[in-house]
Amino acid sequence: MIRVVVVAPNLPLRVGLREMVSAGADIEVMGEAASLDEAARLLEQTDILLMAAPQPEDLRELADPAAGPALLVLTDDRLDAQGLAGVERVWGILPLDASEAELEAAIRALGEGLVVGAPSLLREAWRKPAVMPLNTLESTEQLTGRELEVLGLMARGLANKQIAGALGISEHTVKFHLSSVYAKLGATGRAEAVSIGTRLGLIGL
Repeated sequence: MIRVVVVAPNLPLRVGLREMVSAGADIEVMGEAASLDEAARLLEQTDILLMAAPQPEDLRELADPAAGPALLVLTDDRLDAQGLAGVERVWGILPLDASEAELEAAIRALGEGLVVGAPSLLREAWRKPAVMPLNTLESTEQLTGRELEVLGLMARGLANKQIAGALGISEHTVKFHLSSVYAKLGATGRAEAVSIGTRLGLIGL
């Protein structure tokens, strides 16, 4: 059973999301709240935090890499998509008018450790900045063959456990390689590392 907490600023939206998500036989809504602060007491017992129309400060708080549930954001704001690029937990992004089937599919994918979302919003999250820092360009030369393999599998949406299985190494070793990749690319998380790697031609999507 995948446990979900719904956070939305108004009651009608929370009720609608709860009914849509609860329709999935393997999905259970553990609670709901109007804000991230109100939901704090529920986060330890949930697998996925479903947030609709989040506040900018909420996304900044969720960028903290200190564990936490997977995050599914519903928004039509392109800036929200860009803000998710620095979030280090598993995340997904869909428009506010996402269908019941889309919500259920996204929740199940997040439950498997994948990054998911509407193509237009994912492109915005990984959008190329106007200028790339020189030190980022120089640092990519230091990536080892194994680090490039890990980066490539991460770009395909594989979770750490799946990367470990594909390469025949431990999850601990995967985390070690990811930390090294982040440091060398100047990235703060998975999405940003994939974005930088794609722009530099190290990987293809």
